[in-house]
Amino acid sequence: MEFHFLFQGDDSTEATAKPKRSFYAARDLYKYRHQYPNFKDIRYQNDLSNLRFYKNKIPFKPDGVYIEEVLNKWKGDYEKLEHNHTYIQWLFPLREQGLNFYAKELTTYEIEEFKKTKEAIRRFLLAYKMMLEFFGIKLTDKIGNVARAVNWQERFQHLNESQHNYLRITRILKSLGELGYESFKSPLVKFILHEALVENTIPNIKQSALEYFVYTIRDRRERRKLLRFAQKHYTPSENFIWGPPRKEQLEGSKAQKMSSPLASSHNSQTSMHKKAKDSKSSSSAVHLNSKTAEEKKVAPKEPVEQTDRTSPEPSNEAAKPSNTEDSNAGSVNSQPEKTVMNPTEKKESASPENNEEGENHNQDGESPGNTNCHEVVLVQ
Repeated sequence: MEFHFLFQGDDSTEATAKPKRSFYAARDLYKYRHQYPNFKDIRYQNDLSNLRFYKNKIPFKPDGVYIEEVLNKWKGDYEKLEHNHTYIQWLFPLREQGLNFYAKELTTYEIEEFKKTKEAIRRFLLAYKMMLEFFGIKLTDKIGNVARAVNWQERFQHLNESQHNYLRITRILKSLGELGYESFKSPLVKFILHEALVENTIPNIKQSALEYFVYTIRDRRERRKLLRFAQKHYTPSENFIWGPPRKEQLEGSKAQKMSSPLASSHNSQTSMHKKAKDSKSSSSAVHLNSKTAEEKKVAPKEPVEQTDRTSPEPSNEAAKPSNTEDSNAGSVNSQPEKTVMNPTEKKESASPENNEEGENHNQDGESPGNTNCHEVVLVQ
């Protein structure tokens, strides 16, 4: 189940507010890209509700409409496609529960059977074309390239204002990947990014495109290409948070990290020298005190000789603090070396998905986009 955090506000607020990453989006799409870890089919393999629907054997529930009727009578009926919210889960099934609880999740067995059924695949592609046209886009060839449809101006304006359709696009992209059309996803996402960032025809979609659409693509290299394209055209450029950080920022942060441990090691060495110096002065002071005591006690009497013989003991005691300081100094000496190693350790521990993806993940659990705007949570 996916959550899009949609927000409404004026353009000036949206332009000035720095977007934030969504923890929920990152987690949801990570699971999708990695084939749903710990996923278990909860239905018997002979159920195949989604496949039977696409073979025109059962209608989708709760409306009771067959796939052939949807493809023939609903095509071009934009009001119906806009306001009916139960068909999309049947047209583009996933291995996760959607808003329509009558729709069944895909199973791994069903996916394999679906891919082998030409009738189902043919209708699935017709459904994809129907929805693209609804958005103002057309499929131009058999490898997934897309372009503006004849009605693009009217439909783009509608798409820019009806943000609940962004959930539908995310579902469509996921379903394409599940049913054997992973290669169709990148051309569609690239087209949407171009229209949003370069042509500025659907500017409101850019947040969802970068937060959700791009991350439905399983090929890491393809994702990076799209993120580099988006970073090149995103304005203001300093607000782009999805790609790798700029080179100069990286170098600056590295230099800062390196300088702080070096400074701390220098300070520790200085303090160590000071301690050693203090210990030497304290030991010499003890020696002087013992010497003064000896001079005072010197006399022709025999008891003084006994005192003279025992006098070396204080000097031995005085030598002990300096030895202790030496051992402490040794331990302090070894400490700066550990401190110098900290940047490398930090670098290794900070790597998880950031370095794997080459992307920033400020997973703060907040919704993407303008936090000052009113947020509407929609579940598809």
